[in-house]
Amino acid sequence: MRISVVAKNTGVGVETVRFYERHGLIEQPPRPSGGGFRSYPPEVAERIRFIRQAQSLGFSLKEIVELLSLRADPSADCSDVRRRAQSKLEEVDEKISSLTVIRTALQSLVDACPGEGAARFCSILDSLESQARGDVQSEKRRR
Repeated sequence: MRISVVAKNTGVGVETVRFYERHGLIEQPPRPSGGGFRSYPPEVAERIRFIRQAQSLGFSLKEIVELLSLRADPSADCSDVRRRAQSKLEEVDEKISSLTVIRTALQSLVDACPGEGAARFCSILDSLESQARGDVQSEKRRR
């Protein structure tokens, strides 16, 4: 398959395929000796789909390289993969918790704002400014 066909079959752009090659996620096939286009084996499309699925679950490219290495290692154990997935799950839970705190704070700001009047008297902007001053004061006290 030519690179454009691989890209089309996997729902990515040609530049994404090249990006994955540069980062060692997929191998670049050798250029034909007589010139012409490189030919990618069907396994490359499967690997790209794997990479995209792992990315959609929040795995970084570095983590995906590790997962692919585990898959290729005959001595690797499923528990190694599970441990990485569990770690990613904990990371996601931490992000959800953090986002929940942010959402609550934003909801309080929105609820307290009358939604009219001059922006220079906006309660949201005042609160952000007040918090910023408080952060600076806290930093000075720590020093």
